[in-house]
Amino acid sequence: MNKKTIVVLFGGQSSEHEVSRVSASTIISNLSQSKYYVLPVGITKEGKWMLYSGPVDNIKNGDWEKYGIPTVLSPDSTQKGLIKIVGNQAKIIPVDVVFPVLHGKWGEDGTVQGLLELAKIPYVGCGVLSSAISMDKVFTKIVAKNAKINQANFVVVHKDEINKKSILNKINKKLGFPCFIKPSNAGSSVGITKAHNMDELKKGLGIAAVHDRKILVEECIVGHEIECGVLGNGNDISASTVGEIKAAAEFYDYDAKYNNAQSETVVPADLDEDTINAVRKEAIKVFKAVDGAGLARIDFFLEKDTNKIVFNELNTMPGFTSISMYPKLWKCVGKPIDKLLDELIELAYCGK
Repeated sequence: MNKKTIVVLFGGQSSEHEVSRVSASTIISNLSQSKYYVLPVGITKEGKWMLYSGPVDNIKNGDWEKYGIPTVLSPDSTQKGLIKIVGNQAKIIPVDVVFPVLHGKWGEDGTVQGLLELAKIPYVGCGVLSSAISMDKVFTKIVAKNAKINQANFVVVHKDEINKKSILNKINKKLGFPCFIKPSNAGSSVGITKAHNMDELKKGLGIAAVHDRKILVEECIVGHEIECGVLGNGNDISASTVGEIKAAAEFYDYDAKYNNAQSETVVPADLDEDTINAVRKEAIKVFKAVDGAGLARIDFFLEKDTNKIVFNELNTMPGFTSISMYPKLWKCVGKPIDKLLDELIELAYCGK
């Protein structure tokens, strides 16, 4: 069997740089050395690309940057590879597949995917359009609405409107309190606040406006926070079991997710089989609605009292850390991480 050369792209310029490094470390450690030549390529917070070949632990702690060799991905589709730069010499390294383990902006939003399509190099995960739609919470809402997917009511606010009385009154009338304020394009709950009154709404809009010019304000859904993984391309898509998030904070923000040891993930969720199957079906529906490919984690609420399934958002490059839900969901149904990674590489996408 011919070994494939896999670039694992990590780091990046987003607020989730550190999480990306941990995810990449997990993936690199679980890729079969008999099947793949693995080339870790890191992107610093400043945007510098470097090829790294040392211990995986250095990727986790950030020391990899001391030993990286300047490297760029060639957009030239006749090259299909990396350009490694040593002194005045440049060397092309052919690449079969790129695994862009980048979370948030400039990695999960279609930008890197567009570069890879220019280069005509297959890559793991969603394409340019589905990545961009899914990263933008407002556009995700629009697509879900047109696909008749049940979701929370919402109001879209632009940065120059945050102090307008008419907008504040519209939010109060349509959504009431409490409500959630979210930057439309930011990863892993960054910049999200919960407003219980008008003063907190004004403050939350100001915080969100620091991160994005477009802001999503949503009604608060009271219920269980549940998640489901999807895997596949086209019409051949499968869904994992369902897990539940038990956040230590009032909601599952970045700190509650990565820094609070009291936050829990329960896999599988303590739900009846009919509910789990209904969530799985809805997850596939959402994935198809955004024209997803490869993988995604779909997040829902199970509304208290009514048990209605309410779509929240989807993540086209979910985490692969020790606490991440996506690999846990698949492991629970008999697909350990090494097999999951093999399938994702087989599903690698290269435009249409």
